[in-house]
Amino acid sequence: MSHVSLTDAKPAVYWLDDPERPAPLPPLVGVAEADLVVVGGGYSGLWTALLARMRFPSWSVMVLEAGQCGDQASGRNGGFAEASLTHGFWNGLERWPDELATLDRLGQNNLAEMAATIEQHGIDCDWQMTGALNVATRPHEVDDLAEWSTALSEHGVKHRLLDESAVRGELRSPTYLGGLEVLGDTATVEPARLAWGLRQACLEAGVVIHEGSAVTGLVSDGAGMKASTIMGSVRAGRVALATNAFPPLLRRLRMMTVPVYDYVLMTEPLSAAQLAAIGWANRQGVSDSANHFHYYRLTRDNRILWGGYDAIYHFGSKISPELETGATHDRLAGHFFETFPQLEGLRFTHRWAGVIDTCTRFSAFFGKAYAGRVAYALGYTGLGVGATRFGAQVMLDLLSGEQTERTSLEMVRSKPLPFPPEPVRYAGIQMMVRSLGKADANGGRRDLFLRTMDRLGLGFDS
Repeated sequence: MSHVSLTDAKPAVYWLDDPERPAPLPPLVGVAEADLVVVGGGYSGLWTALLARMRFPSWSVMVLEAGQCGDQASGRNGGFAEASLTHGFWNGLERWPDELATLDRLGQNNLAEMAATIEQHGIDCDWQMTGALNVATRPHEVDDLAEWSTALSEHGVKHRLLDESAVRGELRSPTYLGGLEVLGDTATVEPARLAWGLRQACLEAGVVIHEGSAVTGLVSDGAGMKASTIMGSVRAGRVALATNAFPPLLRRLRMMTVPVYDYVLMTEPLSAAQLAAIGWANRQGVSDSANHFHYYRLTRDNRILWGGYDAIYHFGSKISPELETGATHDRLAGHFFETFPQLEGLRFTHRWAGVIDTCTRFSAFFGKAYAGRVAYALGYTGLGVGATRFGAQVMLDLLSGEQTERTSLEMVRSKPLPFPPEPVRYAGIQMMVRSLGKADANGGRRDLFLRTMDRLGLGFDS
């Protein structure tokens, strides 16, 4: 039986259920040519196309999108644009400690340049520099946040460590035992409107965009490449692959990521009294500190987006619309009212899911193929709203042959370990999910399996 709050919730993506949604663009029909073809019309592809026109004005650029731009992960996420390029401070410190200061600087610059582009093009996406509030709901998480605070201080990151009283002063929940607020490195944004705004900016910059144009093949063609769709083909000197969780066009990438479903709810708008009951005057993006974590934020009309907890992988890397609803929505609704019992009676208007691409190091990886004519950026693991712009710049560096500060980074030059083939992949992921849940319930203590995976640098996350 579904939670009563879900009775009227539409199985639809709130961000995409918008009267401002643009009309689709026509598919590619016949034979075309371009200097650069971008495969995928989400954030990664749209940033690549727009930045290519800025960096290389002589290049003709075409985007091929299977559905409509922004319809997948880019239009379905929570709308947290973070400065981190490494899927958070801890992951960066663990994997690239000698580069972390550089990565942090590049990430801050990247976020600032995103904001400047949004302002320059007048993109109406409610970009707000809210900062991020991390909350502890179990005693061991309070200790974890204190340890995090110490490490942030050592690296000069502005933040505030909050005790129980202080964190409840920011946002009132009886579950909160402590908190840590990182200042100035996170914005909230309406994700689909950001994608649509980038799409329009691309069109105004002279990019040709074909929607309804899934690329079915990519082959070498003389000194260039040929990308084929059902109704046409395009020959290009360079190709950027921005396919996120969907099957990559390069065989070498098939074991590098897995598609993971992330589930989300959206409430009806809160009344003034309901908002006063929880506080949240500073409107930070929030996440809790568990392995199975929730993330949540306010919208411009004071709805609460509430998502996360389960990250579900289906055997054989299955992707299907039928997987976008399920028991996770009911679990999320229950967790919402445990967190905010004072909002009992509030209803959800939308419930949905999106598929993201996770890799074993949790953060994006990059590379090239076909003698440098093809570049790719994949594996953002749910933190791609900001990092995809950086990934776009890396792909353009690789395709142009430019040596930049970005291309010298170990993070850019290295690759994660691949996932094993089925059925070992599915069994291993299920074991990891269970172990992460046990650690949450057991004071944060990680079992032998998790400790072994930690030593190998392997993980599974969303």
